[in-house]
Amino acid sequence: MSKSIDRPLLIAILILLCIGLLMIASAGVLYGRVRFGDAYYFFKQQLIGLGVGLILLYIFGRVHYLTWRRFVVPIFFVALGLLVLVFIPPFGTTVYGAARWVAIGPISFQPSEVMKLSIILYLASWLSSRGKTRVADFFEGLVPFLIILSSVGFLIIKQPDTGTLALIFFIAISIFFASGANISHILYLFLAALASLVVLIKIAPYRLQRFLVYVNPDHDPQGFGYQITQALLAIGAGGIFGAGLGQSRQKFNYLPEPVTDSIFAVLGEELGLIGTTIVVLLFLFVAYRGLRIARQAPDEFGKLVAVGIVSWIVFQAFINMSAISGLIPLTGIPLPFISYGGTSLAVLLASVGILLNISKHSTLKV
Repeated sequence: MSKSIDRPLLIAILILLCIGLLMIASAGVLYGRVRFGDAYYFFKQQLIGLGVGLILLYIFGRVHYLTWRRFVVPIFFVALGLLVLVFIPPFGTTVYGAARWVAIGPISFQPSEVMKLSIILYLASWLSSRGKTRVADFFEGLVPFLIILSSVGFLIIKQPDTGTLALIFFIAISIFFASGANISHILYLFLAALASLVVLIKIAPYRLQRFLVYVNPDHDPQGFGYQITQALLAIGAGGIFGAGLGQSRQKFNYLPEPVTDSIFAVLGEELGLIGTTIVVLLFLFVAYRGLRIARQAPDEFGKLVAVGIVSWIVFQAFINMSAISGLIPLTGIPLPFISYGGTSLAVLLASVGILLNISKHSTLKV
């Protein structure tokens, strides 16, 4: 049994964190000066989130991963409660028409980030306790799984946050598949998701506008297509080698959300194809090491938790990069470890701590 953590995985994560700090320091200069009167406001705030996250990574990396199994039910229901709290004043905070934040005293955070980790732990515990035969059964596997996913999905879409809902769906499906689910049941889930998407588009037509922009980037270039148009201009301007760190032009009041959703476009403009390729390869390496940890996990719970955490990181990364590159419809999903966001960074690093702890108890030496 290995007694050391997966150091290559940790090194890859640390490199992504360093890239993130560099890009936030560059992308947030004008945005921070205009909004807060401090060019390095976002960089300083991210340092605080990084500090908290590294502490959580250390703590969660030291706690045996099986410890969390005893608390998955209360953790999950607390996360559900926090999702409800976003709609209750004075705790819930609405930003740009979306109720996604909770403020308790001086602390403000996004409950959906907490839910990502809690649903991974809950599903891993529940599915690992049922056994492959019951998981593959329609009534004992698919139906209760769908009920769990729907209860979370309802609260997420009420915010509304379609991007996070899609991400949680892919995370949950990955865990369900790894636990031995019937392939036909997974196909049913995708069909149900497609039908739900059609309904969501009918309820809120702005989602249709995003899809039309995806199909035709020239559709409404000054409205719904503005962000993707500016993002593609930034990436195209970077060429192979980039304009140089700090030399982006699109971040100067052209590209919306330069430190969050659109930071990959700024990275592409400043570091070029070489920089974006390095970032993609780093996430692929994280996927490889993470799935290796899952394969070597000493029990089913550890395997499913590892699959869930790796799916979270990789799916979120490639949804963000694909959306900003125009490969899929635009979403509000940040780039893990790189985009600005203290809650996201802290919870992600706590999850990495759990993943590293699973690697510490792997059945094979790294």
